[in-house]
Amino acid sequence: MKKFAKSMISVAILSAAVASVSAPAQAADKILLKTPVAFGTHLPALGTPIKWVSEQLKLVSDGKMKMKIYEPGKLVSPPEILDAVSSGKVNSGYSTAGYWQGKMPAAALFSAVPFGPEAGEYMAWLYYGNGMSLYQKMYDTAGYNVKVVPCAIISPETSGWFSKPIEKPEDLKGLNMRFFGLGASVMEKLGVGTVQLPGGEIFGALEKGAIDATEFSQPAIDQRLGLHKIVKYNYFPGWHQQATVFELLINKDTWGKMSKGQQAIVETTCKASMTNAIAEGESMQFEVMQKAADNGVEIRYWNQTMLDTFKSKWDEVVAEKTAADPFFNEVWTDLSTFRKGYDLWEANAFLPRAQK
Repeated sequence: MKKFAKSMISVAILSAAVASVSAPAQAADKILLKTPVAFGTHLPALGTPIKWVSEQLKLVSDGKMKMKIYEPGKLVSPPEILDAVSSGKVNSGYSTAGYWQGKMPAAALFSAVPFGPEAGEYMAWLYYGNGMSLYQKMYDTAGYNVKVVPCAIISPETSGWFSKPIEKPEDLKGLNMRFFGLGASVMEKLGVGTVQLPGGEIFGALEKGAIDATEFSQPAIDQRLGLHKIVKYNYFPGWHQQATVFELLINKDTWGKMSKGQQAIVETTCKASMTNAIAEGESMQFEVMQKAADNGVEIRYWNQTMLDTFKSKWDEVVAEKTAADPFFNEVWTDLSTFRKGYDLWEANAFLPRAQK
């Protein structure tokens, strides 16, 4: 009986040990990603991509992977998403890396680059250049416990809504303007006071006179915010954001518990979202622009003096930031090298743009 009892105890201990070892695999059998987002899912091509991803994850995984989306500020405020995901407060989040440039200066280069790559070139550098390895390295080196997955991209934004025409650099001096990312540093060199406001606060700030001008996103998105009701001069091209990348951040502990197949489902779905997002954005801009005059909006294209001024000030910003931050310099050098090679292809492959 003693031998039998010892044998039963041994079996029990062994079973418990096996169960403890296999528990993470069992826990990862079904994944729920609780995902606060930086952009309302009602905003086309800006917030809709992550909603699409949540729907596709459930479908392609046969219900074993699900994503619950929390609208901006409902669970975590947009500026807190990175820290919340890293700490494990939530296990994922959707934003754009430019929001973290105050923590990591190079983050802006993985979001949108003034006079930078269009969507095709940006994705080429990310997926087939050194972009993704540098992107993940940035978070790892800064001590963030996150896995980064590019999960949407949009093509150019408009570069500003103004209450008066801007014909020369001096016309910008003294304006208070909502501006995002590296482009804000350019505007500041031209005497503009910049502030980064979330989309939902821009209309109120314009209405109250807290800001004089703003940029936010593409025409179809800006229309949803009602910017045309207050400011009537909409400027193009979006020199500050020829393409914008959006990221899905996943807590590394959560990522590590996923099977290789589950990780592949997330990465492949996000790659599909890159295609879907840019197609959605490209499909709807011209209809809004065609109706601009009906809303009293005048579409303007920056004159060459203004474009040259923006570019020269951007060159100054780059020189300052590469000198101040070694990793910014590393990323900028790599991206610039890739773009110099791409120039040969770009210069020969594409037809001229349609005339305005």
